[in-house]
This record gives sequence, C-alpha cells and structure tokens, in this order.
Amino acid sequence: MPSPAQWAAARARQTMYAALRRFFASEGYLEVETPCLVPRPGLEPHIDPFEVPFVPQTDVGTKRPLYLHTSPEYAMKRLLADPGCPPLFQLCKTFRNGEVSAHHNPEFTMLEFYRPHADYAAIMADLERALAAAEVAVAPARGCFSKTPYERLTVKDALQRYAELDLSAHPDGPSLKRAADARGVYTGTSTDFDDVFFHVFLERVERRLGHERPTFLIEYPASMASLARLKPGDASVAERVELYAHGVELANGFSELTNAAEQRARLVEEQALRRRLGRPVFPLDEPFLEAVGRMPPAGGIAVGVDRVLMLLLEVTQIADVVLFPAKDFV
Repeated sequence: MPSPAQWAAARARQTMYAALRRFFASEGYLEVETPCLVPRPGLEPHIDPFEVPFVPQTDVGTKRPLYLHTSPEYAMKRLLADPGCPPLFQLCKTFRNGEVSAHHNPEFTMLEFYRPHADYAAIMADLERALAAAEVAVAPARGCFSKTPYERLTVKDALQRYAELDLSAHPDGPSLKRAADARGVYTGTSTDFDDVFFHVFLERVERRLGHERPTFLIEYPASMASLARLKPGDASVAERVELYAHGVELANGFSELTNAAEQRARLVEEQALRRRLGRPVFPLDEPFLEAVGRMPPAGGIAVGVDRVLMLLLEVTQIADVVLFPAKDFV
C-alpha cells in the first residue's frame, strides 16, 4: 500500500499538472495525445524499448511486434509538420526497458512541448516560466525553480570550470582521454570522443550543476547533436540543451533539425552504433523522416516531471513520488 508520503506526493502531482496545464493554455499551447504503442521505436543507442506483440483477433491487421514509445517526439513532430500547427504540449506516460534506480523508473511521466517558428532559446524561456508556475502552486517556499533566469552554461565552459579541460585544445577522443587521465579522471578503455566525454562529465561535472539556481547546459559537441540542428556560424556545436537542478538532469531539448537528409544520415549512424553495441536494430521511421522535411523552424524539449516533483518535495527517490514504483515488482 502507498505510504502517507506517497499519497501526499500524489496530491502534489495533481496540483503540479493543473499548474502546468494553466501555464501552457495561457501561452497558446494545444494539449495533444499521441500513441503509446508505435510500430517503430526510437533509435537512441542506449535506450531499449518494451516490445509488445500485436496478435489480431479480427480480420484487421497482421501479427507483428509493436513497441511502447520511449518518447512521443516522433509523433509530435509529425503534427508539427502540419501547416498552421500551433504550439503543442503533452503530459504522457513513457517507457524505457531496464531503467530502475533512484532517478529512473521504466514507466515514467514526461512533459514534452514544441513551439513552431522558435528556437531552443524560446523553449528555455517557456520552461523557466512553466516550472516557476509549478513551484508556486506546489511548494512556494522551495525556491528552486522560481530563481529565474536560470543559468545558461555552454558544455565547453562547464568542462573548463569543473574538470579543468579545454575542449578546444582536445577536440578528439585520444587527446581528451590523455588530458583527463592526467587529471585523475577515470575514462575507461575507449578512446571514442563521446565515451571519454561522458566519463568526464559524469565524474566531474553533472552533480555540480544547478545548485544555486537551475542550469541550462547548452551547445553540445556536434557528435552529440541527436535531433538538434547545428549552430549557425559554428558547426562544431549543436543547439541542444539539457536542464539540471541540484545535480539532477531534468530535461533535454533542441532547436529542431529540419533537414530530412541529415536526419536520415544521423539515424543510420545510430542504427550502426546499436549494432556495434549488440542492441536490437529497428527500421527507420519513414513517416517521421518525411515530416522532418516539412517542419518549420521550431524548438522543443522533453521534461521528466517525476524528477521535477522529487525536487519540489525534497525527496531523493523516484519511488517516493510514484504510487506503484517498479522497484516493488521487478
């Protein structure tokens, strides 16, 4: 049975959702719902979906695997590509196989929103105000998300500040590894730039972000662009942002890539990486790729609202804000 604290968290969650919905409605966003079951899951190299076999009991459809979505991103961008689409938001359940820890649950709640004809700077401004509104409604004395504006810190400056590493001087994996090893950072055996970077980031940077006020970490190396466009005038970095508060990652967003050919090439690379890692490789989502080429300039972001609630209530386990945490049955 849920504890009294979990019941209190459930009431706080209801209040938070109401505040978020009021905010987005006031800003002209339309709340939408997209399918949880999808025929083609995302290709993020380190995320595995849940497979759900579809077995027709009528004469409609054929037996085939479906998947619980790991993000509503692909579907929401298909909506965004429709001419005249307004700003969109969604509060939905999201599913990622195997993720159980203090900050992870295999079933969790995501807030995802997109603004057409905008970039990630506009999205950051919207998110600041949305989280401030949620804090005022749930825990006005907390003082975490109402300290606006949040810090904007580039990835390069973060590594310089917290790890004393200059990415300009170490633009490749072997060089970055040598510099990190010299500073006593464990970097594993790989010399791949992204692998070395994340060893350094997790050991020296992440837990130090967003303590005085939340931090938007921006301008990721181009190799980590994901679905973001590269920065105009500096193709070495992407217009990607992650939000951190008290050392906890809360959100991941972009100025959206609208070049379908480039997006296809990136997804093919992710397929190859999944293959090298021994993970299942899924087909490309062709309807999504077709939509990318029709999308207007846009910005979007995904927010883990369970973690937001954890920080508002000053608890350390995601199980404290979920009535049926996975740790009770896995």
